[in-house]
Amino acid sequence: MLWTADKTKDVLFWGCVSYAVATVINLLGIAGFWSTFTIIWPVCAGIYVAQASLQVLPAGKAVLVTGCDSGFGHATALHLDKLGFRVFAGCQFAKAGGEGSLRLKREGSERLHVLQIDLTSSEELTQAFEEVKRILPEGEMFWGLVNNAGIARKGAVEWSPMEYYRQAAEVNYFGTIAITKLFLPLIRLSKGRLVIVTSVIGRCGVPICSPYVGTKFALEGFSDCLRLEMKQFGVKVCVVEPGSHVIATDVLTKEKIQGLRDGCWEKMSDEIRAAYGETNFRQMYAAFVDHGERDHGGERYDGGTFPRARYCSGSRTYQQMLFVGEHLPEWVYDYLYSST
Repeated sequence: MLWTADKTKDVLFWGCVSYAVATVINLLGIAGFWSTFTIIWPVCAGIYVAQASLQVLPAGKAVLVTGCDSGFGHATALHLDKLGFRVFAGCQFAKAGGEGSLRLKREGSERLHVLQIDLTSSEELTQAFEEVKRILPEGEMFWGLVNNAGIARKGAVEWSPMEYYRQAAEVNYFGTIAITKLFLPLIRLSKGRLVIVTSVIGRCGVPICSPYVGTKFALEGFSDCLRLEMKQFGVKVCVVEPGSHVIATDVLTKEKIQGLRDGCWEKMSDEIRAAYGETNFRQMYAAFVDHGERDHGGERYDGGTFPRARYCSGSRTYQQMLFVGEHLPEWVYDYLYSST
């Protein structure tokens, strides 16, 4: 079992619960505090760790992963394939012979099937759905969907043209909803699992990222609603919140960042250009290059029988940012994480 910061938090949580129970028992004169605490905490933590270690048996289960051309999706598709799941890997550039889809075909087993999926195309989504049903052998069930596909659009609110917001929303938000609704009936039948990849900055905003951040906040809310609705059917809905993995994925290459920068500058008015200054503007975009963690994080997807509602795979820096944003006054967060 991979040990994560989330598991550490849960063990500490049971420590706090055990402390409270031991205090009450001591006050009632039933038993001493330390004798109670040193029994309850290890027992509760042990039960939790044992439960968290239980893994889903992959035999006879099929999973669809979107956004497999590179990054998280690519790594996750290969990881699930090695575990023994039948994997449908959705790639935007499969028909064009993209490098990512070709590598999946080479490195994956016969259980891994590459599908052409552009989340903004209803025709391709329908074709993928029919292809999954056609390929799925008798006796196997469609069990899981990993909604990983997404695009990044960076820019301050005054810099970013409306097309950046629409592009990000079409893929990250509406595309995720569309494919989820399409495959949800199959997942309900198998009492399976939905995984939705959002971001650490889907819970706390950062400067120069509003087109992207807005879609991730929206996905967090969508996921919460869906989790509550699916509980009656035995379907588990999990959110995965990565940190920044710009280096390790192709979500923002140097060329993509320069393209976004030039697109903003071209459409900005002279007044906005003068207000921010070209030097400051270019420095902001330069900071995105070679930014973030160097691993792709694909192995952090959890296949536990009793999954958490949320998994935060961000680094310690992002964990601290979340804590400040959610538990301290806003002015503290603004002081630490504003762009000025």
